[in-house]
Amino acid sequence: MKVAEKDVLVHCHHVTCSYGDSAVVSDVNFTLRRGEFAGIVGPSGSGKTTLLKAVLGSIKPVHGSIDMLKGLRMGYVPQVESVDWNFPVTVLEVMMMTRSEKKWWPRITTAERTAAEDVLERLGLGGLGGRHIRELSGGQQQRLCIARSLAVNPQVLLMDEPCSALDPGSTLRIEETIRELASSISIVIVTHNMQQAARVSDYTGFFLSDGGPGRLIESSSTSEIFTNPKEKRTEDYVSGRFG
Repeated sequence: MKVAEKDVLVHCHHVTCSYGDSAVVSDVNFTLRRGEFAGIVGPSGSGKTTLLKAVLGSIKPVHGSIDMLKGLRMGYVPQVESVDWNFPVTVLEVMMMTRSEKKWWPRITTAERTAAEDVLERLGLGGLGGRHIRELSGGQQQRLCIARSLAVNPQVLLMDEPCSALDPGSTLRIEETIRELASSISIVIVTHNMQQAARVSDYTGFFLSDGGPGRLIESSSTSEIFTNPKEKRTEDYVSGRFG
């Protein structure tokens, strides 16, 4: 199936992905439309991150297809604990490397520098451009990850557990930032935090492995998933009976 509807940005059609001979996600159908904020929830090992990587193109499906709007720009926010913060660079240098991969720092234009500083200001990191990245707090590091992803002016933002390593105060700040971004960018957020998914997303998909590859068990509006799911397995998970 090819993307025909103009508001469809990403369409996963019966997608199966494997690492070696082991399938990690199987037969996933998922559609992201313009203006949507989708949450993906489920236990660890159910294939949530793998689906994000497949959409990004870093993993190729062994079955099925992923169709996208031509020229679609995507940003990616990894888990903050998966990022190496030991490089001897400043916050602004990180932004500049993102905006212009083929340019060395001395050749960055004034316009590019100003644009990067504007994004940092938007994410509450104004005035920290000269700070070494190791000096940032966990919440600031995560906002820098988001700022980097915005440097490419994405139409879709994929976020993998953006608050997993943060304290409650930093989590609230990140969630506020995400909700503001959702007014202009379509977002997919992977989270193990049920309360977070309920707070920030408009639509939610529930993944479960049941000892085999992860499958999309159910997807619907967030309110329906959390108050009136069709599948008992979904109800058991969102109510905390397992997971």
